[in-house]
Amino acid sequence: MKLGFHVSTSKGYPNAINESLNQGGTTFQFFASNPRGNSRRALENEEINEFNSLRKEKNFDTLVCHAPYVINLASNKENVVDNAKDIISKDLYRLSKLNVDRYVLHPGNHVGQGYKKGMDLIVKSLNEVLNDELEVYLCLETMSGMGTEIGSKFEELGYLIENIDYEKMAVCLDTCHIYSAGYDIKNDYEGVIDEFERTIGLDKLKVIHFNDTLKELGSKKDRHEKIGEGVLGIETFKKFVNDERLKDIPIILETPNDLYGYKKEIQMIRNLQNE
Repeated sequence: MKLGFHVSTSKGYPNAINESLNQGGTTFQFFASNPRGNSRRALENEEINEFNSLRKEKNFDTLVCHAPYVINLASNKENVVDNAKDIISKDLYRLSKLNVDRYVLHPGNHVGQGYKKGMDLIVKSLNEVLNDELEVYLCLETMSGMGTEIGSKFEELGYLIENIDYEKMAVCLDTCHIYSAGYDIKNDYEGVIDEFERTIGLDKLKVIHFNDTLKELGSKKDRHEKIGEGVLGIETFKKFVNDERLKDIPIILETPNDLYGYKKEIQMIRNLQNE
């Protein structure tokens, strides 16, 4: 099982691998740039070479990068969209140097323009940024539906994937978000997965975010909780880890934890396999 958590790279990318290993991880997620802006530290060839060498040694073949939260390709402000495209382009360039092939992106907020207008703006921008020479899966994240968020419905993600001219379009499924959006993975796991397969296709699912939630089904609130301590409960996550269809998809913990907490969660989730 490829299982890990969100790790800081401020002390270098090789250190992030070691941090993940120390907690029992076999993958991890990171930010390639400031999560609240468009700045990033310099990346030297020495660090890249050490990182790729350590990845090979420790079998960290699949890693996940999360795009900054400030990105909104569905904005009605040209400067916001231009900045978002610039961040994505620079992040993807860095990922090409690091040989990281999964980039998770919140689709955006239509800010009152309407879902169709917002989705079409996202399509337009990503068609300008992406090209098939890239080796990165662009994973649109399932959202909880707060405010004017786009991506809380499988149909919205399906529309974006269908209309963006990039063959590596994919999805990151967040367990907290889809439950908050109204998909009952607690009581109707198979039904939700079947709906995802019909609407988008499980072949497009490339990352799973594991988060329990503090809020009830359909709340449209994004409130992460530790695994097994929220509304979803441990049995929900047991279904995911024992689903053969999902066995090769990296699972990333985004729960409110310190390092010791992640270590305990990783072991707990591994223990759910084949129970």
